[in-house]
Amino acid sequence: MTTHTKNVLLRLVSMLVCLHTPNFMLAQKKQLYKTAVIGFYNCENFYDTADDPLSRDEEFTLAGEKHYTQKMYADKLEKIASVISKIGTDGIAANPDGASIIGLAEIENKTVLNDIINHPSLKKRNYRMVHYDSKDERGIDVALLYNPAYFSVEASKALFIKMRGYYYTRDILWVKGKLDGEMVHIYVNHWPARTDAEDQNESARILAATVLKNHIDSIYKADGAQKIIIMGDFNDNPDNKSISEILQAKPQEKEVRKFGLYNPFANLFNNGIGSIISRDVWSLFDQIIISYPWLNKEQNNFFFYRPQIFNPSYLNETTGRYKGYPMRTWDGNNYRGGYSDHFPSFIILLKKT
Repeated sequence: MTTHTKNVLLRLVSMLVCLHTPNFMLAQKKQLYKTAVIGFYNCENFYDTADDPLSRDEEFTLAGEKHYTQKMYADKLEKIASVISKIGTDGIAANPDGASIIGLAEIENKTVLNDIINHPSLKKRNYRMVHYDSKDERGIDVALLYNPAYFSVEASKALFIKMRGYYYTRDILWVKGKLDGEMVHIYVNHWPARTDAEDQNESARILAATVLKNHIDSIYKADGAQKIIIMGDFNDNPDNKSISEILQAKPQEKEVRKFGLYNPFANLFNNGIGSIISRDVWSLFDQIIISYPWLNKEQNNFFFYRPQIFNPSYLNETTGRYKGYPMRTWDGNNYRGGYSDHFPSFIILLKKT
């Protein structure tokens, strides 16, 4: 075998290795990077079919107003698992392993989560979960799924939001663990919904933001600047008070200081990109906010690369009045067989190999 032939074979082997591992080349730097995808998805009323006496889920049963059947549940499961399996697997800096970590909202319980992670389209990833039952009046929670090949959990806690009177909302899920050996803190949120055009529920979301900010500040006080990821359906846009003033999440990287937060979804929102739509007006409620240490692109650990809303054509309504809207599961009590009224969001992290 000639030297030239050996060199050609070595180059081919190298190319094949790159194609079958989650690496990404930044051409301008001629540097190979490992990728990690961090996602969030509001699954729109993903209940099982059993009646839970501790929550108001009666409408999501066969005897309820929606006449919710096991067939509907199986269809919903197929769609949600399919979406999760595809997030981050295509496009720039794609990772064939999909989301290393993904937060979920509007999940009823561990039964639903177990069915998701054991679905054939996801089972090979060996996802594990972090979940706590909250006192939310609708009986829905947030949760975190993670791929143990990328992330390991060291601690977790449900942060209770004490509302006025007897009203309960979703807890904030805090998870501390190591992403490829580096300590990170993750928060999964689903803040109180907007109630009307005047948005009289804004104070409830400000309260949720305050609970979150206080917990972050306690981590900073104990351990100094940390890598933090805040994800969720905030029911607020990047420029609303809860995010821009209480969390003080900045829309530009250059504005962020040592203990500050950066919201990469602010620029998407300013460019007209949304994750949910109502009365033909797009909002970007589904965001992922990060802390200052993620912004150093010269570090040897993971750093922030880019944000994205996952909105392939099959997640969109294709005809009729709602053409271009997210294809939702329910229209009132009518099962439409869609995916969710929200598009998922995700960010891509890079790490030098």
